Amino acid sequence: MLYFSRFKVTAILAVCALGILLSMPNLVSRADLPSWLQDRRVQLGLDLQGGSYLLLQIDTAAMVRERMETAADTIRTNLRRANIGYTDLATEGRTIRLTLRDAAQIGAVREQLADLIGVPGAAVTGGPAGDFTLAADGPALTLTLSEQGLNNRAGQAIEQSIEIVRRRIDETGVNEPVIARQGTNRILVQLPGVDNPERIKALLGTTAKMTFHLLADTAVSEGSAAPPGTAWLRTANPRAGEAERYLVRRRIEVDGASLTDAKPSLNNQTGEWVVSFSFDSAGARRFAEVTRNNVGKPFAIVLDEKVITAPRINEPITGGSGQISGNFTAQSANDLAVLLRAGALPAPLTIVEERTVGPDLGADAIRAGLYSIIVGTILVFGYMIVTYGLFGLFADIALIFNLFLTVACLSLLGATLTLPGIAGILLTLGMSVDANILINERIREETRKGRTPFAAIEAGFNKAFNTIVDANLTTLIKMALLFALGTGAVRGFAVTISLGIITSMFTATVLVRLMVATWLRRSRPKLLPV
Repeated sequence: MLYFSRFKVTAILAVCALGILLSMPNLVSRADLPSWLQDRRVQLGLDLQGGSYLLLQIDTAAMVRERMETAADTIRTNLRRANIGYTDLATEGRTIRLTLRDAAQIGAVREQLADLIGVPGAAVTGGPAGDFTLAADGPALTLTLSEQGLNNRAGQAIEQSIEIVRRRIDETGVNEPVIARQGTNRILVQLPGVDNPERIKALLGTTAKMTFHLLADTAVSEGSAAPPGTAWLRTANPRAGEAERYLVRRRIEVDGASLTDAKPSLNNQTGEWVVSFSFDSAGARRFAEVTRNNVGKPFAIVLDEKVITAPRINEPITGGSGQISGNFTAQSANDLAVLLRAGALPAPLTIVEERTVGPDLGADAIRAGLYSIIVGTILVFGYMIVTYGLFGLFADIALIFNLFLTVACLSLLGATLTLPGIAGILLTLGMSVDANILINERIREETRKGRTPFAAIEAGFNKAFNTIVDANLTTLIKMALLFALGTGAVRGFAVTISLGIITSMFTATVLVRLMVATWLRRSRPKLLPV
């Protein structure tokens, strides 16, 4: 096992050289690097380079309100389709009330509203359970949003919001943001390097629910109340000569959820910035059908209850794509495209806490972290040389390459280094020499038994290997659990320790073995300096 072929020696040295090469970008200026290495750097976390900290809270009341409106619209549509007469449909809080014209149709009502109230015995049969409970008092029906249904909706909303927030922030180019759930209805957002998060706040504070509506045919003066089934909506960016409010049908003709892409572009004819969009196959079919049946009528594009534009349909639009014009600038067109690509939030998000971390704190932390690593390295080096002599020196050389390889792996992953990450590197220094201590102590034990230097070294590496693997494997399992269950800096700590352990397995058992074998072949010692 002390013999290394030329191929193995070349491979080991190549790995070490690659580790040094990939870690170098972190030690020199970005401008001095070749283009293919400029992005291979360890990113600094919020606590090191400064940035912004936001705590967002989902608007549960708005989520409930939207759910109740959607449920009322479903009831209205399904009962009319089934020719079930009713009156006095009204929504109040978490309750929907209506009165049937014929109380004998209650069974048919349950069938039509199965999506809302579920199927009988769902908990026993495993069938779909609805969010609402239905109570009947003669012809009077009451549907109530259950507590379980509310909790299910809230859980789905927060998870969906986290994913949408992540997509929106990723579109802005922020490096390694931290986005995590906090509590039952809050989202933690950390933005390293962002000292003016106004644009991010605007993106996150926009629900971006986009819908397409026809304008109402009824001629109603702007100061009058909206007829049933319609609503007055304000114009987002009114132009000169354009109406400030539109009377829009509440019925959603095409849902923005069917959008597959959106991007800003310049209109070649007008020179204005517009947002080009495209639908999936189902949305394209619906868009074509609506425009085909309503040629000559205005078609309102609504974003978060505001009309962006209401162009007239001149001809059927069958290609599944279109443009949104709305007095945009290049920045606002790009932001709208980002919002549409990321998708609509299920409920509005409000900022309940905001902090800005200055870079001075990060500089002090980096300096203290580097000092601790340097001091720790010197102490470990000194201990190993004093205790194990030449073999301790071999372990120290391997430790240096271990640091290079760990930083190289972090650079390849584009990982974010935080204070806990620096602590993980410092802890790795001590853990990395554990394997060499086990090997050296085993070699000492074999030497005391009278074995020759070659036999003692062979036995030391072979017999200590299983113990080294077991010890590192248990630590890796713990780090895997920290990574799976932790968030933010805790996961960074787990990644740093895990990479340090993996690289130490290579340097301690492979690189040190190569150095010892080379020394043995050249010096042929009668006694081992260990």
